[in-house]
Amino acid sequence: MSIEKKKNKTPSMETKKYELLAEIPVNGTYILGVYKGTLSKFDILLRYRQKDGEKWSRMRTPKHIHWAVDILVKHYSEPRETDLLLTHLLNIWGNTVPLKRDSERKKLLDTDTLLAEVDKEAEKYSKLADKGEYSVKFLILIAKLLMVQEKTKRDDAFMFGNLLTKLRDHKNIFEIVSAASFNGRRK
Repeated sequence: MSIEKKKNKTPSMETKKYELLAEIPVNGTYILGVYKGTLSKFDILLRYRQKDGEKWSRMRTPKHIHWAVDILVKHYSEPRETDLLLTHLLNIWGNTVPLKRDSERKKLLDTDTLLAEVDKEAEKYSKLADKGEYSVKFLILIAKLLMVQEKTKRDDAFMFGNLLTKLRDHKNIFEIVSAASFNGRRK
C-alpha cells in the first residue's frame, strides 16, 4: 500500500489491551470505539480518534472537561440553543440506567439504531453545528455513552449529571471545572 493511501485510510480502533464491542463512525471526522471495561461485567470504556485534515489523531479518552469546554464555546455563540441541548441531556441523564445484562449492552451498542437516534436528536440543535470543536452529533453520542458508563460503574453516580446542571445553570468557571474533574465529585 502506498504511503498516500495509508495516510488517508481510516484507522482501526482495535487494541490489544481491550476487547472492542463497537466501532462507531461519526460524520467522517470521528471514530468512537466502545470497549469492554474491567471494573465490572458490563463496564464500558470509550476511546476515539479525530480526523484533522488528512491525519487521524492517536486514540483519545473522552474527558468530562473536554466535553464541558466545548459546551462553553457553543454557549458563548448560541446560549439559548445550548441551554436547550443541556436540558435535553439532563432528561436523558435522569432516564439512564446501568447496564445489567448482555442484551442491554447489545441493544445500546446497536450502531445503526444508536446513530439514527443521535442524528435525529442532533437535528434539533442545528445552530450549534459549526460552533466549538466537536459536532453536536458526536457530543450527544459521547454524552449518552458516558452516562451509561458512569452509571454502570456506580448506579448512584452523579458527576456527569452535576456537570450538566452546572453548565445549564451558568455556574462560574471554577464550579464547572471542578464538576468536570475529580475535584468535583461531591454534589
